[in-house]
Amino acid sequence: MKFDLTISPPLMNAAGTLGFAPVVELAGLGAFITNPLSLGSRMPAQSRAALAFPGGILIHSGYPNPGLKAVIRRYARRWSNLNIPVIVHLLAQNRDEMVRMVRMVEEIDAVSAVEIGLPPEAGVELAVELVQAGAGEKPAIARLPLGHSLGLAEAVIRAGAAAVSLGAPRGALPAADGRLLRGRLYGPAFFPQALAAVQALVGAGIPVIGAGGIYRRSDIEAMLAAGAMAVQLDTVLWRGGLQGLS
Repeated sequence: MKFDLTISPPLMNAAGTLGFAPVVELAGLGAFITNPLSLGSRMPAQSRAALAFPGGILIHSGYPNPGLKAVIRRYARRWSNLNIPVIVHLLAQNRDEMVRMVRMVEEIDAVSAVEIGLPPEAGVELAVELVQAGAGEKPAIARLPLGHSLGLAEAVIRAGAAAVSLGAPRGALPAADGRLLRGRLYGPAFFPQALAAVQALVGAGIPVIGAGGIYRRSDIEAMLAAGAMAVQLDTVLWRGGLQGLS
């Protein structure tokens, strides 16, 4: 399948960083990705938290959202007013959910592509099942767990993904009450790992959107030089958009 979505300039936000529709200036970004969306509404994690550590931050949120139908009803018109492509990030538990969600998204002209979020524990079978269900009329990007992206990449490309992107690695930290809290890890400490993953994927002939630990403009340049077709920015955007890059 040809990846026919133009991302120019080759920069975008990562899902979960700029909301369901942007409320900040998007100058400098070539595409906008929504927060992760499930079929039905999803409540915040009971133990949600953001824990800082040297080199980054652990975030445990549970991906709260009001559900795909509600978000489309509220934000589709705003998407149509953006002057850059909109990519909807989909979270589905199984094939049937993904099929239903993709059918809803395909009816929206303002949406240029979908990004399929794979569960951290996803193996090849589940990854292929979700991507096959999500690869419809619009290009599908499969977001792979950074820790084992290479092991899944070839399978999801064969299943119909136009490209892959890299999800945040996961880890655990002690919370204030002493309990270990698991979550997604962000921060500049993870850039070397992300760059190595991009290099390996490009070497295997996989179209890849680089992400992870990008906090400097030189990090973007290194990702693109390694062969990434575009780059996603995550928590650095919370420091003032592209102005937060050093």
